Amino acid sequence: MWWRNEMADTWVGATAKQIARAVRRGDTSATQVVADHLDYLTRTDPVVAAFRTVRAAEAAAEAEKVDDQGEMGNLSLAGVPIAVKENTPVAGLPTWHGSAGARQAVAEEDHELVRRLRGAGAVVVGTTRMPELGLWGVTDDDSAVTRNPWALDRTPGGSSGGSAAAVSAGLVPIAHANDGLGSIRIPAACCGLIGLKPGRGVLPVNLGADDWFGLVEHGMLATTVADAALGFAVLAGRTPQPLSQPGRLRIAVSLKSPVVGASADEANRAAVSTATRLLAECGHDTMTADPAYSTSIGLRGLATWFAAAHRDVEAAGIERWKLQKRTRRHVAVGGWAWRRGYVREQDRKEFRDGCLDFFVDNGVDLLLTPVLAGPPLKAADWHRRGWLTNVVANVRNAPFAAPWNIAGFPAMTLPVGVRPDGLPATVQLIGPPGTELLLLAVAGQIELAAPWRRHAPGFPRPN
Repeated sequence: MWWRNEMADTWVGATAKQIARAVRRGDTSATQVVADHLDYLTRTDPVVAAFRTVRAAEAAAEAEKVDDQGEMGNLSLAGVPIAVKENTPVAGLPTWHGSAGARQAVAEEDHELVRRLRGAGAVVVGTTRMPELGLWGVTDDDSAVTRNPWALDRTPGGSSGGSAAAVSAGLVPIAHANDGLGSIRIPAACCGLIGLKPGRGVLPVNLGADDWFGLVEHGMLATTVADAALGFAVLAGRTPQPLSQPGRLRIAVSLKSPVVGASADEANRAAVSTATRLLAECGHDTMTADPAYSTSIGLRGLATWFAAAHRDVEAAGIERWKLQKRTRRHVAVGGWAWRRGYVREQDRKEFRDGCLDFFVDNGVDLLLTPVLAGPPLKAADWHRRGWLTNVVANVRNAPFAAPWNIAGFPAMTLPVGVRPDGLPATVQLIGPPGTELLLLAVAGQIELAAPWRRHAPGFPRPN
Protein backbone atom coordinates (compact mmCIF):
# COMPACT_ATOMS: atom_id res chain seq x y z
CA MET A 1 0.00 0.00 0.00
CA TRP A 2 1.22 3.48 -0.79
CA TRP A 3 1.10 6.15 1.86
CA ARG A 4 -0.88 9.37 1.91
CA ASN A 5 -2.27 11.39 4.76
CA GLU A 6 -5.91 11.08 3.67
CA MET A 7 -7.15 13.20 6.59
CA ALA A 8 -5.09 16.15 5.41
CA ASP A 9 -5.00 15.09 1.73
CA THR A 10 -1.24 15.63 1.45
CA TRP A 11 2.02 13.79 1.03
CA VAL A 12 3.59 15.88 3.78
CA GLY A 13 4.74 13.57 6.56
CA ALA A 14 5.48 10.59 4.30
CA THR A 15 8.98 9.12 4.29
CA ALA A 16 11.30 9.48 1.33
CA LYS A 17 11.03 5.76 0.67
CA GLN A 18 7.22 5.88 0.65
CA ILE A 19 7.17 8.86 -1.70
CA ALA A 20 9.65 7.40 -4.16
CA ARG A 21 7.81 4.08 -4.28
CA ALA A 22 4.48 5.79 -4.95
CA VAL A 23 5.92 7.99 -7.71
CA ARG A 24 7.64 5.04 -9.41
CA ARG A 25 4.40 3.03 -9.30
CA GLY A 26 2.32 5.89 -10.66
CA ASP A 27 0.21 6.11 -7.50
CA THR A 28 1.03 9.81 -7.41
CA SER A 29 3.20 12.26 -9.30
CA ALA A 30 6.34 14.11 -8.37
CA THR A 31 4.45 17.28 -9.26
CA GLN A 32 1.78 16.56 -6.64
CA VAL A 33 4.28 15.59 -3.95
CA VAL A 34 6.39 18.70 -4.47
CA ALA A 35 3.31 20.94 -4.62
CA ASP A 36 2.11 19.52 -1.29
CA HIS A 37 5.46 20.20 0.35
CA LEU A 38 5.86 23.69 -1.11
CA ASP A 39 2.39 24.65 0.13
CA TYR A 40 3.16 23.33 3.61
CA LEU A 41 6.61 24.93 3.60
CA THR A 42 5.17 28.33 2.72
CA ARG A 43 2.78 28.14 5.67
CA THR A 44 5.13 26.59 8.22
CA ASP A 45 8.69 27.77 7.60
CA PRO A 46 7.98 31.22 9.09
CA VAL A 47 7.54 29.37 12.42
CA VAL A 48 10.94 27.60 12.39
CA ALA A 49 13.00 29.61 9.84
CA ALA A 50 14.70 26.54 8.40
CA PHE A 51 15.18 27.79 4.82
CA ARG A 52 17.44 30.50 3.45
CA THR A 53 16.12 30.15 -0.10
CA VAL A 54 13.03 28.39 -1.48
CA ARG A 55 13.07 27.41 -5.16
CA ALA A 56 9.30 27.17 -5.61
CA ALA A 57 9.02 27.72 -9.37
CA GLU A 58 12.21 25.85 -10.18
CA ALA A 59 11.26 22.89 -7.98
CA ALA A 60 7.82 22.65 -9.58
CA ALA A 61 9.40 22.62 -13.03
CA GLU A 62 11.94 19.98 -12.00
CA ALA A 63 9.17 17.81 -10.57
CA GLU A 64 7.44 17.91 -13.95
CA LYS A 65 10.66 16.71 -15.58
CA VAL A 66 10.75 13.75 -13.20
CA ASP A 67 7.18 12.88 -14.17
CA ASP A 68 8.05 13.13 -17.86
CA GLN A 69 10.66 10.38 -17.57
CA GLY A 70 9.28 7.22 -19.07
CA GLU A 71 11.23 4.76 -16.95
CA MET A 72 11.67 5.48 -13.25
CA GLY A 73 12.88 2.09 -12.06
CA ASN A 74 16.37 3.44 -11.36
CA LEU A 75 15.18 6.58 -9.57
CA SER A 76 15.54 5.62 -5.94
CA LEU A 77 14.46 9.12 -4.82
CA ALA A 78 11.80 9.67 -7.50
CA GLY A 79 9.91 12.87 -6.69
CA VAL A 80 11.32 13.21 -3.17
CA PRO A 81 11.59 16.87 -2.05
CA ILE A 82 14.94 17.55 -0.41
CA ALA A 83 16.81 20.50 1.05
CA VAL A 84 20.52 21.25 0.67
CA LYS A 85 22.62 22.99 3.32
CA GLU A 86 23.56 26.44 2.11
CA ASN A 87 27.36 25.91 2.13
CA THR A 88 27.03 23.35 -0.68
CA PRO A 89 26.70 24.70 -4.25
CA VAL A 90 23.31 24.43 -5.97
CA ALA A 91 23.29 25.67 -9.56
CA GLY A 92 21.55 29.01 -9.90
CA LEU A 93 21.79 29.98 -6.23
CA PRO A 94 24.36 31.90 -4.19
CA THR A 95 26.30 29.79 -1.70
CA TRP A 96 25.62 31.63 1.55
CA HIS A 97 27.86 29.93 4.15
CA GLY A 98 25.59 31.29 6.86
CA SER A 99 25.71 35.04 6.28
CA ALA A 100 25.65 37.81 3.73
CA GLY A 101 29.25 38.59 4.65
CA ALA A 102 30.43 35.13 3.62
CA ARG A 103 28.09 34.65 0.65
CA GLN A 104 29.64 33.53 -2.62
CA ALA A 105 28.38 34.20 -6.13
CA VAL A 106 25.65 32.23 -7.85
CA ALA A 107 26.91 28.71 -8.48
CA GLU A 108 27.24 27.72 -12.11
CA GLU A 109 26.86 24.01 -11.41
CA ASP A 110 25.72 21.64 -8.69
CA HIS A 111 28.04 20.12 -6.15
CA GLU A 112 28.71 16.47 -7.03
CA LEU A 113 26.45 15.23 -4.24
CA VAL A 114 23.61 17.51 -5.35
CA ARG A 115 24.10 16.09 -8.83
CA ARG A 116 23.79 12.56 -7.44
CA LEU A 117 20.61 13.44 -5.56
CA ARG A 118 19.03 14.94 -8.67
CA GLY A 119 20.18 11.94 -10.69
CA ALA A 120 18.21 9.71 -8.30
CA GLY A 121 15.06 11.75 -8.97
CA ALA A 122 15.10 14.06 -5.93
CA VAL A 123 13.82 17.62 -6.29
CA VAL A 124 15.73 20.39 -4.51
CA VAL A 125 13.13 22.71 -2.97
CA GLY A 126 15.64 25.06 -1.37
CA THR A 127 18.71 25.64 0.76
CA THR A 128 18.73 25.57 4.55
CA ARG A 129 20.17 27.98 7.08
CA MET A 130 23.39 27.53 9.00
CA PRO A 131 25.47 29.69 11.38
CA GLU A 132 28.18 31.85 9.86
CA LEU A 133 30.88 29.67 8.27
CA GLY A 134 29.36 26.63 10.02
CA LEU A 135 31.28 27.49 13.19
CA TRP A 136 28.59 27.15 15.82
CA GLY A 137 26.19 24.61 17.30
CA VAL A 138 23.33 27.12 17.10
CA THR A 139 21.72 28.59 13.97
CA ASP A 140 20.93 32.31 13.78
CA ASP A 141 21.93 35.54 12.08
CA ASP A 142 20.60 39.06 11.54
CA SER A 143 17.73 37.80 9.38
CA ALA A 144 16.33 35.02 11.59
CA VAL A 145 16.74 32.72 14.56
CA THR A 146 16.17 29.13 13.44
CA ARG A 147 14.02 27.26 15.96
CA ASN A 148 13.65 23.68 17.11
CA PRO A 149 10.23 22.24 16.19
CA TRP A 150 10.26 20.22 19.45
CA ALA A 151 10.41 23.44 21.47
CA LEU A 152 10.44 26.78 19.68
CA ASP A 153 12.45 28.41 22.45
CA ARG A 154 15.30 25.95 21.79
CA THR A 155 17.85 25.80 18.97
CA PRO A 156 17.79 22.98 16.41
CA GLY A 157 21.57 22.92 16.80
CA GLY A 158 24.21 23.63 14.23
CA SER A 159 25.73 23.93 11.96
CA SER A 160 23.16 21.93 9.95
CA GLY A 161 20.41 23.50 12.05
CA GLY A 162 18.19 24.53 9.16
CA SER A 163 18.25 21.05 7.65
CA ALA A 164 17.37 19.46 11.00
CA ALA A 165 14.53 21.89 11.65
CA ALA A 166 13.17 21.27 8.14
CA VAL A 167 13.08 17.49 8.55
CA SER A 168 11.79 17.55 12.12
CA ALA A 169 8.91 19.87 11.13
CA GLY A 170 8.07 17.76 8.06
CA LEU A 171 8.99 20.47 5.56
CA VAL A 172 10.98 17.83 3.66
CA PRO A 173 11.33 14.09 4.37
CA ILE A 174 15.14 14.16 4.20
CA ALA A 175 17.78 16.87 3.99
CA HIS A 176 21.43 17.16 3.08
CA ALA A 177 23.83 18.18 5.86
CA ASN A 178 27.55 18.18 6.60
CA ASP A 179 29.66 17.73 9.69
CA GLY A 180 33.07 19.15 10.65
CA LEU A 181 33.00 18.74 14.42
CA GLY A 182 29.47 17.44 14.96
CA SER A 183 27.34 19.49 12.60
CA ILE A 184 25.14 16.56 11.51
CA ARG A 185 24.97 14.72 14.83
CA ILE A 186 24.35 17.73 17.09
CA PRO A 187 21.29 18.96 15.14
CA ALA A 188 20.04 15.37 14.84
CA ALA A 189 20.28 15.10 18.63
CA CYS A 190 18.52 18.42 19.18
CA CYS A 191 15.66 17.47 16.84
CA GLY A 192 15.34 13.70 17.42
CA LEU A 193 16.55 12.55 14.00
CA ILE A 194 18.82 9.97 12.44
CA GLY A 195 22.08 11.67 11.47
CA LEU A 196 24.99 9.68 10.01
CA LYS A 197 28.45 11.18 9.55
CA PRO A 198 30.32 8.78 7.25
CA GLY A 199 33.97 7.99 7.76
CA ARG A 200 36.73 9.85 6.00
CA GLY A 201 36.95 9.35 2.26
CA VAL A 202 33.60 7.58 1.80
CA LEU A 203 31.88 10.57 0.12
CA PRO A 204 33.40 13.36 -1.97
CA VAL A 205 33.67 16.55 0.10
CA ASN A 206 34.70 19.13 -2.54
CA LEU A 207 34.12 22.19 -0.36
CA GLY A 208 37.51 23.79 -0.95
CA ALA A 209 38.84 25.42 2.21
CA ASP A 210 35.52 24.55 3.87
CA ASP A 211 36.74 21.00 4.42
CA TRP A 212 38.26 22.07 7.78
CA PHE A 213 41.58 20.28 7.28
CA GLY A 214 39.79 17.14 6.08
CA LEU A 215 37.42 16.89 9.05
CA VAL A 216 34.18 17.68 7.16
CA GLU A 217 31.95 14.93 5.81
CA HIS A 218 28.61 15.15 4.02
CA GLY A 219 25.54 13.18 5.03
CA MET A 220 21.76 13.17 5.37
CA LEU A 221 19.24 13.86 8.12
CA ALA A 222 16.18 11.61 8.17
CA THR A 223 13.33 10.42 10.38
CA THR A 224 13.83 6.68 9.75
CA VAL A 225 16.76 4.34 9.35
CA ALA A 226 15.43 3.24 5.95
CA ASP A 227 15.51 6.84 4.70
CA ALA A 228 18.96 7.40 6.17
CA ALA A 229 20.26 4.28 4.44
CA LEU A 230 18.62 5.30 1.16
CA GLY A 231 20.10 8.79 1.31
CA PHE A 232 23.54 7.46 2.19
CA ALA A 233 23.48 5.02 -0.73
CA VAL A 234 22.61 7.80 -3.19
CA LEU A 235 25.30 10.13 -1.86
CA ALA A 236 27.84 7.30 -2.02
CA GLY A 237 26.90 6.48 -5.62
CA ARG A 238 25.73 3.00 -4.65
CA THR A 239 22.64 1.03 -5.54
CA PRO A 240 20.38 1.02 -2.47
CA GLN A 241 20.20 -2.42 -0.87
CA PRO A 242 18.34 -3.75 2.18
CA LEU A 243 20.43 -3.59 5.33
CA SER A 244 21.85 -6.91 6.45
CA GLN A 245 21.06 -8.06 9.97
CA PRO A 246 24.18 -7.76 12.11
CA GLY A 247 25.37 -10.74 14.04
CA ARG A 248 26.01 -10.67 17.75
CA LEU A 249 28.22 -7.65 18.44
CA ARG A 250 30.34 -6.44 21.34
CA ILE A 251 29.52 -2.81 22.03
CA ALA A 252 31.46 -0.58 24.40
CA VAL A 253 29.48 1.94 26.45
CA SER A 254 31.13 5.15 27.66
CA LEU A 255 29.87 8.20 29.53
CA LYS A 256 33.34 9.73 29.73
CA SER A 257 33.40 13.25 28.32
CA PRO A 258 36.22 14.34 26.01
CA VAL A 259 36.00 17.77 27.65
CA VAL A 260 36.87 18.22 31.32
CA GLY A 261 33.93 19.76 33.20
CA ALA A 262 31.34 19.00 30.49
CA SER A 263 29.70 15.73 31.54
CA ALA A 264 26.36 14.39 30.37
CA ASP A 265 23.34 15.37 32.43
CA GLU A 266 20.97 12.83 33.98
CA ALA A 267 18.67 12.74 30.94
CA ASN A 268 21.53 12.04 28.52
CA ARG A 269 22.96 9.37 30.82
CA ALA A 270 19.49 7.81 30.99
CA ALA A 271 19.32 7.79 27.18
CA VAL A 272 22.58 5.81 27.08
CA SER A 273 21.16 3.39 29.65
CA THR A 274 18.04 2.95 27.53
CA ALA A 275 20.10 2.29 24.42
CA THR A 276 22.30 -0.18 26.32
CA ARG A 277 19.22 -2.11 27.42
CA LEU A 278 17.80 -2.11 23.89
CA LEU A 279 21.09 -3.36 22.44
CA ALA A 280 21.11 -6.22 24.95
CA GLU A 281 17.53 -7.08 24.04
CA CYS A 282 18.61 -7.19 20.39
CA GLY A 283 21.17 -9.85 21.30
CA HIS A 284 24.34 -7.79 21.60
CA ASP A 285 26.90 -7.83 24.41
CA THR A 286 27.71 -4.53 26.09
CA MET A 287 30.62 -3.56 28.30
CA THR A 288 31.97 -0.39 29.86
CA ALA A 289 35.11 0.98 28.22
CA ASP A 290 36.36 4.54 27.76
CA PRO A 291 38.32 5.87 24.77
CA ALA A 292 41.61 7.54 25.62
CA TYR A 293 40.60 11.18 25.19
CA SER A 294 43.71 13.21 25.91
CA THR A 295 43.89 16.81 27.04
CA SER A 296 46.32 17.39 24.19
CA ILE A 297 43.92 16.28 21.46
CA GLY A 298 41.20 18.40 23.03
CA LEU A 299 43.36 21.50 22.86
CA ARG A 300 44.49 20.62 19.34
CA GLY A 301 40.84 20.13 18.39
CA LEU A 302 40.02 23.62 19.64
CA ALA A 303 42.97 25.01 17.71
CA THR A 304 41.73 23.27 14.57
CA TRP A 305 38.24 24.74 15.04
CA PHE A 306 39.72 28.22 15.32
CA ALA A 307 42.23 27.80 12.49
CA ALA A 308 39.62 26.36 10.11
CA ALA A 309 37.79 29.69 10.27
CA HIS A 310 41.01 31.57 9.60
CA ARG A 311 41.83 29.41 6.60
CA ASP A 312 38.30 29.64 5.17
CA VAL A 313 38.29 33.42 5.34
CA GLU A 314 41.77 33.75 3.86
CA ALA A 315 41.14 31.27 1.04
CA ALA A 316 37.79 32.78 0.04
CA GLY A 317 39.02 36.35 0.26
CA ILE A 318 36.22 37.28 2.65
CA GLU A 319 36.40 40.80 4.04
CA ARG A 320 36.53 40.34 7.79
CA TRP A 321 34.67 43.52 8.63
CA LYS A 322 31.57 42.03 6.98
CA LEU A 323 31.50 39.11 9.42
CA GLN A 324 29.86 38.85 12.81
CA LYS A 325 31.90 40.09 15.76
CA ARG A 326 32.18 36.59 17.28
CA THR A 327 33.42 35.24 13.92
CA ARG A 328 36.03 37.95 13.55
CA ARG A 329 37.42 37.04 16.96
CA HIS A 330 37.33 33.33 16.07
CA VAL A 331 39.26 34.03 12.86
CA ALA A 332 41.83 36.14 14.70
CA VAL A 333 42.45 33.44 17.31
CA GLY A 334 42.62 30.89 14.50
CA GLY A 335 45.30 32.88 12.71
CA TRP A 336 47.33 32.97 15.92
CA ALA A 337 46.96 29.18 16.39
CA TRP A 338 47.86 28.51 12.75
CA ARG A 339 50.98 30.65 12.78
CA ARG A 340 52.25 28.90 15.90
CA GLY A 341 51.83 25.45 14.42
CA TYR A 342 49.11 24.23 16.76
CA VAL A 343 47.25 22.48 13.94
CA ARG A 344 49.14 19.35 12.93
CA GLU A 345 48.12 16.34 10.90
CA GLN A 346 50.46 14.24 13.03
CA ASP A 347 48.32 14.89 16.12
CA ARG A 348 45.19 13.76 14.29
CA LYS A 349 46.96 10.66 13.00
CA GLU A 350 48.11 9.71 16.49
CA PHE A 351 44.59 10.14 17.85
CA ARG A 352 43.15 8.10 14.98
CA ASP A 353 45.65 5.31 15.68
CA GLY A 354 44.70 5.38 19.36
CA CYS A 355 41.02 5.07 18.45
CA LEU A 356 41.75 2.07 16.24
CA ASP A 357 43.64 0.52 19.16
CA PHE A 358 40.63 1.14 21.42
CA PHE A 359 38.39 -1.05 19.26
CA VAL A 360 41.03 -3.75 18.79
CA ASP A 361 42.35 -3.87 22.36
CA ASN A 362 38.85 -4.04 23.86
CA GLY A 363 37.59 -6.46 21.24
CA VAL A 364 34.54 -4.30 20.49
CA ASP A 365 32.69 -3.62 17.26
CA LEU A 366 30.98 -0.34 18.14
CA LEU A 367 31.00 2.37 20.81
CA LEU A 368 27.93 3.94 22.43
CA THR A 369 28.12 7.45 23.98
CA PRO A 370 25.90 10.47 24.59
CA VAL A 371 25.73 13.20 21.95
CA LEU A 372 24.86 16.23 24.07
CA ALA A 373 25.75 17.07 27.64
CA GLY A 374 22.40 18.78 28.29
CA PRO A 375 19.26 19.91 26.47
CA PRO A 376 19.55 21.96 23.27
CA LEU A 377 20.68 25.52 23.92
CA LYS A 378 18.16 28.34 23.92
CA ALA A 379 17.15 29.76 20.55
CA ALA A 380 18.51 33.30 20.61
CA ASP A 381 20.61 35.88 18.80
CA TRP A 382 23.82 34.11 19.70
CA HIS A 383 25.61 36.01 16.95
CA ARG A 384 25.18 39.18 19.02
CA ARG A 385 26.84 37.64 22.07
CA GLY A 386 30.54 37.57 22.81
CA TRP A 387 32.98 35.12 21.28
CA LEU A 388 33.97 33.48 24.54
CA THR A 389 30.32 33.09 25.55
CA ASN A 390 29.66 31.25 22.28
CA VAL A 391 32.77 29.07 22.54
CA VAL A 392 32.09 27.99 26.12
CA ALA A 393 28.39 27.31 25.51
CA ASN A 394 29.09 25.24 22.40
CA VAL A 395 31.89 23.17 23.92
CA ARG A 396 29.99 22.44 27.11
CA ASN A 397 26.74 21.56 25.35
CA ALA A 398 28.11 19.09 22.79
CA PRO A 399 31.49 17.63 23.80
CA PHE A 400 31.00 14.09 22.49
CA ALA A 401 30.89 14.61 18.71
CA ALA A 402 34.13 16.33 17.68
CA PRO A 403 36.65 13.54 18.47
CA TRP A 404 35.19 11.33 15.75
CA ASN A 405 35.81 13.93 13.06
CA ILE A 406 39.40 14.17 14.25
CA ALA A 407 39.68 10.37 14.05
CA GLY A 408 37.74 10.26 10.77
CA PHE A 409 35.50 7.43 12.02
CA PRO A 410 31.83 6.98 11.05
CA ALA A 411 29.41 8.08 13.77
CA MET A 412 25.68 8.58 13.99
CA THR A 413 22.96 10.01 16.20
CA LEU A 414 19.76 8.05 16.78
CA PRO A 415 16.69 8.71 18.97
CA VAL A 416 15.78 6.46 21.90
CA GLY A 417 12.68 8.18 23.23
CA VAL A 418 11.89 11.44 25.02
CA ARG A 419 13.62 13.25 27.88
CA PRO A 420 11.67 14.18 31.03
CA ASP A 421 11.55 17.78 29.71
CA GLY A 422 9.77 16.60 26.54
CA LEU A 423 12.78 17.02 24.24
CA PRO A 424 14.26 14.12 22.24
CA ALA A 425 16.46 11.55 23.99
CA THR A 426 19.32 10.55 21.71
CA VAL A 427 22.62 8.67 21.70
CA GLN A 428 25.69 8.34 19.49
CA LEU A 429 27.00 5.14 17.93
CA ILE A 430 30.56 5.09 16.59
CA GLY A 431 32.38 2.45 14.60
CA PRO A 432 35.83 1.95 13.08
CA PRO A 433 36.35 2.83 9.40
CA GLY A 434 33.99 1.11 6.98
CA THR A 435 31.14 0.45 9.42
CA GLU A 436 28.52 2.88 8.07
CA LEU A 437 26.13 0.09 7.08
CA LEU A 438 26.70 -1.72 10.36
CA LEU A 439 25.79 1.44 12.28
CA LEU A 440 22.62 1.78 10.23
CA ALA A 441 21.74 -1.88 10.73
CA VAL A 442 22.08 -1.65 14.51
CA ALA A 443 20.07 1.58 14.52
CA GLY A 444 17.42 -0.30 12.55
CA GLN A 445 17.24 -2.93 15.27
CA ILE A 446 16.72 -0.25 17.92
CA GLU A 447 14.09 1.47 15.76
CA LEU A 448 12.18 -1.81 15.47
CA ALA A 449 12.48 -2.53 19.19
CA ALA A 450 11.51 0.98 20.33
CA PRO A 451 10.00 3.10 17.52
CA TRP A 452 10.50 6.83 18.00
CA ARG A 453 8.36 9.83 17.11
CA ARG A 454 9.31 10.77 13.56
CA HIS A 455 8.40 14.45 13.77
CA ALA A 456 8.24 16.99 16.55
CA PRO A 457 4.94 17.09 18.47
CA GLY A 458 2.44 19.22 16.58
CA PHE A 459 4.23 18.71 13.24
CA PRO A 460 3.36 18.40 10.45
CA ARG A 461 0.98 21.24 11.27
CA PRO A 462 -2.65 20.99 10.06
CA ASN A 463 -3.93 23.18 7.24
